[in-house]
Amino acid sequence: MSISPARTPAGAPAATAARPAIGWRPKFLLLALVWGTSFVFIGVAAQALDPIQITLGRMLTGLLPLAGVLLLRGGRLPREPRIWLHLSVTSFFLNVVPFTLFGHAGQLIPSALSGICNAATPLFALVFSLVLLTDERPTRARLTGLLLGFVGVLVVFGVWTGFAGAGSTGMLLAVAAALCYGIGTPYLRRFVAGSGHTPLELSTAQLLAGSVQIAVAAALFTDAPGAVPLPVIGSVVALGALGTGLAYVLQYAIVREAGATVAATVTYLVPVVAIAAGVLLLGEDLAWNQPVGALVIIAGAALAQYRPRRARR
Repeated sequence: MSISPARTPAGAPAATAARPAIGWRPKFLLLALVWGTSFVFIGVAAQALDPIQITLGRMLTGLLPLAGVLLLRGGRLPREPRIWLHLSVTSFFLNVVPFTLFGHAGQLIPSALSGICNAATPLFALVFSLVLLTDERPTRARLTGLLLGFVGVLVVFGVWTGFAGAGSTGMLLAVAAALCYGIGTPYLRRFVAGSGHTPLELSTAQLLAGSVQIAVAAALFTDAPGAVPLPVIGSVVALGALGTGLAYVLQYAIVREAGATVAATVTYLVPVVAIAAGVLLLGEDLAWNQPVGALVIIAGAALAQYRPRRARR
C-alpha cells in the first residue's frame, strides 16, 4: 500500500497543469477507501485460509486487471534480465512478504489495528531512503518526525503494559510488513526508476514476478484448502482486484493529475478508514491508546515528509 516515487511518470508536472484540479479528488477518496477496507478483507480471509494462500489469491486477482489495462494500452513487459531481477526483489518486499505478514496478523489482531500499524510505512520508507538514495538528506524536521512517529508506534503497542500476548505478536507482524514496504519503496526508486518502462508496465511485471514466488511457496508449504466459504472467496477477490489492481490504476491517475506529493498523502487517510471499517463492519473494539497512537504516527509521518516550498521546486 505504499506510494513509490519510482512510479511517477515522466513529465508529471506538465500533466498536472494540463488537467482540471477537481478530477483527481474522487479517485483520491476512492483509493483511501479501497486501501483502508483492505484490512477488513484480510481479517475475513484469514479465518479460513493460510496467509500464503491469501497472498497468492490476492496477487493473481490483482495481476489480472493490471494486465488487462496494459493490453488495452498496448504496453509491453520488460525484456531485460536485470530489470526482472530488481522487480523480483521489489515484489518480495512490496508484495510477497508484507501481504503474507498482514495475513498472519489478521489472525491475531483486529483489522483496524493492522491498518494503524501500516501507518508507519512512510517512516520506514524515509529511513531506508536516507540509506539507499543519494538525493535524500536528513533534516531537523525529518529526524523530529521520525522520532515522533516511532513514539506513536510505542503508544499503539501500549509499551507500559508489556509486550506479551497474541496481540503484541500480531502488531509486530503488521509493523514488520510496514518495514518491508519501507525497504521496497526506495529500492524500487533506486534500481528500477529510469528504466524506460511506464509505471503500469513495471507494476504488472512486479506482480507477475511476485505471483511466481508466492505460487512456489504455496506449493511447498501449504495444502490445498477444503471448502472455502463464499465470503472468504469474495474477500480474496476484493483484496486483489480492488486493493491491488484497481488501487494501482487509481494511484497512477492521481500521480499524473495531481502529482506524487498529493498522492502520497493518501497514506494519512488509510488508518482512519481502517479504524472506521473495522468498528462499523466487524464490530471491533480498540483500546484508547491505539487510535491516539495512530494520530501521533500520522503527525510524525507528515512532519518527516515535509519539505519547504523552495526545496519542492
